[in-house]
Amino acid sequence: MNKKVIVTGGAGFLGSTLVPALLKDGYEVHIIDNLLSGKRERVPKNATLHVIDIRNPQTLESVFNKIKNIYCVFHLAALPRVQFSIDFPLESHSVNVNGLLNVFEASRKAKVRRIVYSASSSAYGDQPIMPLVEDMKSNPKSPYATQKFYGELLARQYSLHYGLETVCLRYFNIFGPNFDPNGPYAMAIGKFLIACKEGKPLTITGDGSQTRDCVYATDVARANILAAESKKVGKAEVINIGSGKNISILKIAEMIGGKNGKIVHIASRVEPHDTQADISKAKKLLGWAPKMTIEKGIKELKRLNNIK
Repeated sequence: MNKKVIVTGGAGFLGSTLVPALLKDGYEVHIIDNLLSGKRERVPKNATLHVIDIRNPQTLESVFNKIKNIYCVFHLAALPRVQFSIDFPLESHSVNVNGLLNVFEASRKAKVRRIVYSASSSAYGDQPIMPLVEDMKSNPKSPYATQKFYGELLARQYSLHYGLETVCLRYFNIFGPNFDPNGPYAMAIGKFLIACKEGKPLTITGDGSQTRDCVYATDVARANILAAESKKVGKAEVINIGSGKNISILKIAEMIGGKNGKIVHIASRVEPHDTQADISKAKKLLGWAPKMTIEKGIKELKRLNNIK
């Protein structure tokens, strides 16, 4: 019998990579998505889509109860926009905190084995030392970062008090197929690709010296599956999922096609200046390391988007 799993936000950017990978590995996949940012056409035919909002606890619990014997919940659903969380803190909180709590409660009541929680490297904020290590004191700089950090604390409580196995994956900057050019996971890369394809200048916030650790979506999907299966986790461990390297935004723009005066700069925004993951914990607990480099990943995205 196939293991039953739920992917919240499974019709979104990362979900569109994780769900096919789960199906390929033989899981029975159920997707929970309200389709506000997710797209129905991203849902494979052999996955089951439940169009509901995680902010509705009654509907959420009824779906969990119908599925039964749930092996793992991959919690991807979120409003992952830093500036949006600053402009609309209540709406952001309603999904990233209240919706998250509903997922944990539905999982507890349905006796789910494990939750793999999509945490965020934004919880680090600015740190004086690189690379970023999981035991550093968190310093979130936005409501979104605070909300995602709260999810880690909630995971710890549900493991401690209710015996629900949890693991928290702190994503760095994810890029890959089906990127949302208006979403944070695509970061600058998605917007750069669109601008390049349209022959427009590539817009950089600040001087472009800020650095980011970019990790490809297929690698992140694999980390999720390993986190679901690993016998070394289950007690709210926080694990960095990044490439272990960083690169400047200016360099990324040049790689995509922003040479020869095709770059414009606008005012900087509130965000950490640098990120770089220490991934030794991921290697130790999950047996995970990234396979796709930033250079190969951008080359593949340019090919997929017919950009020379």
